[in-house]
Amino acid sequence: MASSVLEATRAAHEDIERLDRLAVLELQRDPANARDRLFQSHRVRHMLDLVISTSDKLVEIYEDKDCARKDEISTHLTAPVQSDIFPKYYERLKEIRDYHRRNHSARFISETDDYEELLKEEPAIEFTGEEAFGRYLDLHELYNEFINSKFRSLMEYSAYVGTFAQTEKISHSLKATRQYKEYLEHILEYLTSFMYRTEPLQDIEKIFTKLQSEFEEQWANGEVPGWENKVDLDYYNTVEEIVELGPEKLKEALTARGLKGGGTVQQRAERLFLLNFQHRPLEQLDRKHFAKGDDLKKEIALVEAKMKRLCEILDEEEVQADSESDDEDQQIYNPLKLPMGWDGKPIPYWLYKLHGLGQEFKCEICGNHSYWGRRDYERHFKEWRHQHGMRCLGIPNTKNFNEITSIEEAKALWERIQAKQGLNKWRPDLEEEYEDKDGNIYNKKTYTDLQRQGLI
Repeated sequence: MASSVLEATRAAHEDIERLDRLAVLELQRDPANARDRLFQSHRVRHMLDLVISTSDKLVEIYEDKDCARKDEISTHLTAPVQSDIFPKYYERLKEIRDYHRRNHSARFISETDDYEELLKEEPAIEFTGEEAFGRYLDLHELYNEFINSKFRSLMEYSAYVGTFAQTEKISHSLKATRQYKEYLEHILEYLTSFMYRTEPLQDIEKIFTKLQSEFEEQWANGEVPGWENKVDLDYYNTVEEIVELGPEKLKEALTARGLKGGGTVQQRAERLFLLNFQHRPLEQLDRKHFAKGDDLKKEIALVEAKMKRLCEILDEEEVQADSESDDEDQQIYNPLKLPMGWDGKPIPYWLYKLHGLGQEFKCEICGNHSYWGRRDYERHFKEWRHQHGMRCLGIPNTKNFNEITSIEEAKALWERIQAKQGLNKWRPDLEEEYEDKDGNIYNKKTYTDLQRQGLI
């Protein structure tokens, strides 16, 4: 172990210096587009993580809890006997070589590595197709969770994407539930993951730490957005004046302060007046006045604040991304006018031919709407546009009308189906049977005529 500790220290410092130089070289490069900028950010993030992990190892070495470093230094300071100089030298040289042989894979950057090749590496970043390499959010799972919840609002997915962060539209009574908290945590988890993938150089932990301190102060003063104390108690001097607020406002004011919102109007007013009496702070009130879910509401409000902060950061980045995407769109070369894929680039020509996307199908029932490719054409018979057209014609959209796109053909087929159904359907006047007292059988029409004539 004679020189492993000191050599490990020297190698760690060398790795940090090389990583610093490589990060500087990387940041001096001007990325051509948003994709290259994302790769650059992830490469620098990886370098910073390596520097941090290596620095942590150095701290452990310098703390020297097992005194290994101290013993090794004392060994070096001890003057060897003249006859032991060369044996000691070769012994330490052998240990250094053995150390590097054993820890060869632990070196992040070797002096023989080509820096230019390292800077061209593309990090593996996982995005879904809907995210389009970090351009858009993929909120389909969260949308399904939202529309199946108790606090839902009926809206399309496109509207949800623009309003999912507007939590102030949801009432406090619906917010104070475990289901809502889990829903918020799922949103925060996704946005945090999206931030790590699209903005790797952002220090999210630092952002949340700063937000936490601001939130605690705002919560104590009742100033958290969406959870504000809307009733100013300084304007009310008696319980009777507070009663005039009405049951709903009293309940809202109590809920915002974490107090119980039940009971009669008089009881609610008396409970709220406890805060106004000698300006008593919440901490001095008896715990029996507090609602059981007060801590839950605070946790929910904090998660909401974190979610909105991440949305603000993403909104700021969206402006820059839009300007860059305009520049990239101008550079796309598409002489064959191929459709665009999820990545914003033309799809391969073989895929274009495979699905027959050059073949146009028009549907008169859909208002002469064009469908490109056989697959899209066949699928449209079950979609809303075709169903709406069939309802306007007064025709049921059954399998009998698949491949029918002409209004006249659809009407003619419907008339033939109705006529065929008319021959086979039940006709009670001719097919319903009656029996007289003598046991004679008649159909309904004949039996009614004979009965009118008094013959039976």
